[in-house]
Amino acid sequence: MTGQDRPNADQLGYRIKFGVLGPSTNTVVQPDFDDLRVHGVTNHYSRIVVNDTKAVSNESFMAGAWEISDNTIETVKGVLTCKPNYLVMGMSAVTFFGGAEGAVKWRENVEQVSGLGVSTGSEATAAALAAYGGIKKVAFFSPYYPTANAEVRNFLSDHGYETVRDIPLQCPSWTAIAEVSERRIIDTFKALDGDDVDAIIQCGTNISAMRAAAAAELWLGKPVIAINTATYWHALRANGIGERVHGFGRLMSEF
Repeated sequence: MTGQDRPNADQLGYRIKFGVLGPSTNTVVQPDFDDLRVHGVTNHYSRIVVNDTKAVSNESFMAGAWEISDNTIETVKGVLTCKPNYLVMGMSAVTFFGGAEGAVKWRENVEQVSGLGVSTGSEATAAALAAYGGIKKVAFFSPYYPTANAEVRNFLSDHGYETVRDIPLQCPSWTAIAEVSERRIIDTFKALDGDDVDAIIQCGTNISAMRAAAAAELWLGKPVIAINTATYWHALRANGIGERVHGFGRLMSEF
């Protein structure tokens, strides 16, 4: 049962209420997800409290990512008080750790605590690649450090995708990720492209790349997937909401 036929339906979120979890340092997920929202769906953001880690090395980046992971469950408990119907993860790095098996275990832990379904960035990316179809070789960039990029490559490999090349932007802090300019995003997409690549992916939810990725699809002539677009698309489709949203690439407008 969906929509206004649901008993005691929320006036604005009468189709579904999403609980959105993201680091307290993340300033992009909330507005990005709101731009993708369709009528009758509401987003209820809950902040995973973390320090603005100075990620100046592989070690400090990984430690900061695990801090976010460790603080997630308390944040889940907080957002449950508004009685959401489904959870959407607005943080991505740790959802790639440990390959496909690690991603499943991480999601299932959140599902067990919440009693709700969950969309994660890693599994949404895999689902997006499968939706396009015919993709074997990919390239990606992230704000991460090389050790975290290796985790993304491992995850993609588990799902049958070969990473031809990847670029870790090595942003100096969590908040600095949101400062990555549109020009740098476009230049990075161009640097990743080549005849040996079937699709390009952007990881890192605090980079606002949804519009740049949609534009890149037009001039590169291949799938370009921004992780925030993929995650919200996955959440909508997992809950039977099939509206096509235009202006954010083929994923939202065709699949």
